[in-house]
Amino acid sequence: MPTSQITDYFNFLTPDDIRLKGTRVGIETILYEYIDRGCTPEEIAQTYPSLTLEQVYATILYYLQNKEAIGNYLKNWIEHGHKMREQQRLNPPPVSEKLRQLRAARQAK
Repeated sequence: MPTSQITDYFNFLTPDDIRLKGTRVGIETILYEYIDRGCTPEEIAQTYPSLTLEQVYATILYYLQNKEAIGNYLKNWIEHGHKMREQQRLNPPPVSEKLRQLRAARQAK
């Protein structure tokens, strides 16, 4: 029986995009639930039915084995999210502006 590496659970699309094989779920999704929200692996697997408990544990183990690198990965993910939200706030799509105007008009009546 061949032995597998922990990295066999992941697709390394780019240095800033690591996903679980066979899913579109990034490791940041699991690690956010685990680190920031304090969820157990079982709770995470129940929340995301496309994941197996084994995949959740593999992600946590990969994080524990590579804390510095994955810590940087998560920091970059958070910073990217902040930048994208700020860009969206500064440059809302036209439909968002139209909805804002409609809401303001209704409230004014």
